[in-house]
Amino acid sequence: MTNEKKYHIGEFSKMVSLSSATLRYYESEGLLVPQRDRQGQRFYTEADRDWLLFLLHLKGTGMTISELKQYIALRAQGDQTIPERLALLKRVQRNAEQQVNELQNNLKVLKHKIAWYEGKQSHQIAASETFAAYLAKIKEKNQNG
Repeated sequence: MTNEKKYHIGEFSKMVSLSSATLRYYESEGLLVPQRDRQGQRFYTEADRDWLLFLLHLKGTGMTISELKQYIALRAQGDQTIPERLALLKRVQRNAEQQVNELQNNLKVLKHKIAWYEGKQSHQIAASETFAAYLAKIKEKNQNG
């Protein structure tokens, strides 16, 4: 064994900003495989940190635990699974782009609602004007240029 630094779960937990329970969960799901010392205590290395950060990056794209497990299984089989991994990543990308578009649309409505309330508060929008009427005016304005 090399002189690579070993981190027990508490220390590693702080390093990666995840709870020990989360690390144990990832281990139980087969996403993270710590080594064990002579006393049977788990420990992690810099390579484990790098791997976990990569997994968290994938998870941050919206990849599910099931998809992460699928990716890991494919990766373990070697380069012959690159087409399958690529297809999986492209599917995750499409889903993430769809979620971003939905979020942008929701954010746009939220901004309009805030502007409508601010307009009501400042009396720039008539007290009788509904939000639906306000949105219709914005839509018409955008269509007319």
